Formats: sequence, structure tokens, C-alpha cells
Amino acid sequence: MELKLDWHFKTFGELTTEELYQILRLRSEVFVVEQRCCFGDMDNKDQKSHHLSGYLNGRLVAFSRIVPPGVSYEYPSIGRIVVAAEGRGKGLGVELLHVSIEKLEMLYGKTIIRIGAQRYLKRFYESFHFIQSSEIYLEDNIEHIEMTRSGSI
Repeated sequence: MELKLDWHFKTFGELTTEELYQILRLRSEVFVVEQRCCFGDMDNKDQKSHHLSGYLNGRLVAFSRIVPPGVSYEYPSIGRIVVAAEGRGKGLGVELLHVSIEKLEMLYGKTIIRIGAQRYLKRFYESFHFIQSSEIYLEDNIEHIEMTRSGSI
């Protein structure tokens, strides 16, 4: 896969204050403002996670965090997966998930990955071999499902 974005992969402690600000701003723009969702984004998992930031022309347009096992689930997970509005429809979400899985496997090896996904993105995650592993549940008034990817893929 030819990468379109410039990727930075850092622990929480390695993030600069400017990078952290950009990450929190992007997450707020999409999860709070765009999705009209009032929720506590800062959940004390960021400090334990690795952060994957994708830049286009110096602007943060894609982000995810790699959460270690035992923090969100018994398995490692990918969370806060987000692409800025101006980056959608250009394959950046696909690139983000490919790189996220690659970085997770670099840290934890080929392992089971569990995510909490907005239900409308089920087919997107299925294209990466995730399968639904829970009933639908409401989180911040948005339908979600847990999805799991086998470590043997």
C-alpha cells in the first residue's frame, strides 16, 4: 500500500504539547461537534496508549490510539479512530486502519484485536477481518458493537 500520509507513532510521554492539542482538537471536532455527542473524551487511557497521527501537508487529518491489553479489553485494541472531514472519501480511513493494525502487531505480535465500533461502520471493519462480537449497545446515544479480529490473519 502506498502511503498518502506522513505517520508519527509515539507514546503519550513523547507527544509534544502541540501534537496533543492537535489530537484532542481533531477528536473534539469529530466526536463532539460533528457527531453532536457530549462525552468525556479524556478517559485516562491516553497516558497508557501509543498514538498514531497521520499528517497531510503538515495538518493532522487521521488519528488512532493503540491501547494495551487489560486497559479497554483483555486484548489490545485500536480506539479513537478518526479522520478529519476534509480527509474522508480519499482512502485515508483505510490507510489509517492498515497502519494501526501494523503498529499494534509491531508492539504485541499477531494477536486478537478487539474494538468498540460505531455500528454504521461495521462493513468497513469487516473488510479488515473484524467480526461482530457483541450485541448492539448505546454509547453516547450512538449504536456501537464490539468487533474482534483473529490473531491468525
